[in-house]
Amino acid sequence: MSVTETSAPGRNVAVLRKQRGMSQVKLARAAGVSVSLLSKVEIGDRALTQGVAAALARALDVGLDELLGAVPVGRHDEESLRELRSAIRRFDLPGEAPTDLDALRRDLAHLTKLRGDADLSGVLEKLPDLLTRVTHHAHTAGTPDAWAKVSEVYSTVYWLAARHRWMDLAELAVLKQRLAAERADPLTTAVAARDEAGTFLNSGDFAGGLAVVDRAIAHVESHLRGRERFLALGLLHLRGLTLAGRERDNAEAERHMAAAWRAAEEIPRDVNVHGIHFGPENTAVHVVATYADLERHRKALEVTDDLRRRPLTLPATRISPLHMNTARAKLALRDRDGALESLVDAWDTAPQMARVHPTSQELLRVLIALHRRSNPALVRLAKKAGLPV
Repeated sequence: MSVTETSAPGRNVAVLRKQRGMSQVKLARAAGVSVSLLSKVEIGDRALTQGVAAALARALDVGLDELLGAVPVGRHDEESLRELRSAIRRFDLPGEAPTDLDALRRDLAHLTKLRGDADLSGVLEKLPDLLTRVTHHAHTAGTPDAWAKVSEVYSTVYWLAARHRWMDLAELAVLKQRLAAERADPLTTAVAARDEAGTFLNSGDFAGGLAVVDRAIAHVESHLRGRERFLALGLLHLRGLTLAGRERDNAEAERHMAAAWRAAEEIPRDVNVHGIHFGPENTAVHVVATYADLERHRKALEVTDDLRRRPLTLPATRISPLHMNTARAKLALRDRDGALESLVDAWDTAPQMARVHPTSQELLRVLIALHRRSNPALVRLAKKAGLPV
């Protein structure tokens, strides 16, 4: 049985361990986790967090993407993915520039909406042609704004690849994104650095990602002023916050959290920066996730409760992970019904994302294992995910 055929990352641990002839005791010692925790993860009594997954992946000598399980490419997506890779290869080859710039702007806005809606299949279908057109336009126009648009599209390529754990594509995307950003402006460069740090996050190299973030922050502090400075610093500190949480570094997490909140005070309402949101709401969403990573689950729920006292303006791509991390915290506090309710909300908000997200997969696996009696809501959700109950 290959790893990608299993239904959740925690089950992949047992598959990979047995393939290597390792006992639970040997793997636990190598990863620096308890045998009890490892056993619970494998049988489905405990959800595998990405911080623990990174430690286990290192001990198993595999990539984090392999342990979490890369999403297989669907047959109907294979052609779009081939075309996308072809467009990426032709980054430095100028072609015929689009003549209808209004249509190009509309298509870029549509791509941003598809990403915000977490419409993964829609994004993949749109990307090859749009990436080709926006790159040809940048080669012809040669302006910072034109190259900023190229960088923004590559940010979406990275986002799509990271969601599926297609890490070779994600790393290729951030390389081209950085090259485009260097021809654009300092804010675009900061966003590219944020995504570059994301590849370290996705590979489990949290310390390396933090180093990328700190280098980018120093660059922003030297080159940006005013609103753009706060936006760039805010986005970078949110990435640093996530990395520090996965590293289980409380002090570093608190440092990035405080800096992100300071930046958010200057941006009273969340705004979209090259497809990524920053402001008070998305800062709170990241704080919830990090508190869950640090096992400060009651604090995570306190922030969630405060955040949901007012209507949220964030798109589905941010709201669905908020529900997932709320479910993580509830499950850790043994509120299984509440965890299931939040997980259902995550699926209702962004079903395509929930289907491929490792946190969603793990939560569902554990809830199925823990519920010894039939639960109608769980049965319905399992059917959506294609899992037996």
